[in-house]
Amino acid sequence: MSFGAKSYKSTAIKTATPEQVLLMLYEAAIKASKLAKLALESQNVSEKCKQITKVHDIVVELHSSLDHKKSPAVAEQLSSLYDFCTSQLLKANMNNDSAAIDSVIKILGTLYEGWVAAVDEVRKSKQGGK
Repeated sequence: MSFGAKSYKSTAIKTATPEQVLLMLYEAAIKASKLAKLALESQNVSEKCKQITKVHDIVVELHSSLDHKKSPAVAEQLSSLYDFCTSQLLKANMNNDSAAIDSVIKILGTLYEGWVAAVDEVRKSKQGGK
């Protein structure tokens, strides 16, 4: 990545709302998951490990940011999904299991779509309340 691209990305993250950062994390995790699967299929072990590590780090960050006081039931459900993703990433990495990566991609994709809809709903309600 060029200096200009890194600078732009850094500025985009620093100026983003918490909701936008959440969506960026999901996008990055989904992208890295897909790259990990491609690397696994092409038997590029170092790239597979690199991408799975990226996804793992993002999932750990998402997990650690859960607010169990605000919405305990939702936080618990997300926690379980993140734990499952973590175990699937380990399985994919240790056993070269592309089905495990597929399950992570599916879960993260579904969660991403849900968050996009939720963020859009919040945005609409804020605009309606003005």
